[in-house]
Amino acid sequence: MRTAVHIHDLSFAPFISETTIQTRIKEIASQLSTDFNGKDPIFLVVLNGAFMFASDLFKQLTCKPELTFVKVSSYVGTQSSGRVDELIGLQTSLHNRHVIVLEDILDTGVTMDKIVKLLQSEQPASIAICTLLLKPQSYKGKQQPSYIGFEIDDRFVVGYGLDYKEGGRELPAVYQLIQ
Repeated sequence: MRTAVHIHDLSFAPFISETTIQTRIKEIASQLSTDFNGKDPIFLVVLNGAFMFASDLFKQLTCKPELTFVKVSSYVGTQSSGRVDELIGLQTSLHNRHVIVLEDILDTGVTMDKIVKLLQSEQPASIAICTLLLKPQSYKGKQQPSYIGFEIDDRFVVGYGLDYKEGGRELPAVYQLIQ
């Protein structure tokens, strides 16, 4: 794992290694494959941040999954804006489907609550939330995640799909803001 990385005007220290992430993803994939075996689930990937997580997770699944992507936005710089845009890109019917929402990070829960509310109008058979990272101290969402990669402190992180002003997504590990 690299030493500190610099993205725009900020510096970030190593936090979760690529090896640790991949090990945890295999564990989550195994649990999801067991839980959704025979149910033909659809994984709804929240872009842009969750694309790396989704890609690596999908390679490990054995439950005949389907994949689709949606986009929402609630971050400005390093802070959640508190505003959630509409779900963009959902073209697949979710009626009577088992939906697993894949997210890179759950921070305040505002985004996830809005996503779930929008999905419920599609009348899915079930909705589960799977996130790589959860900030339990700041999470106030009504929708609790069923699958969590790592619980982290309320600090800003980049890498493995997560960005700071669109930089740092390409990093294979997660880095934490140096304060």
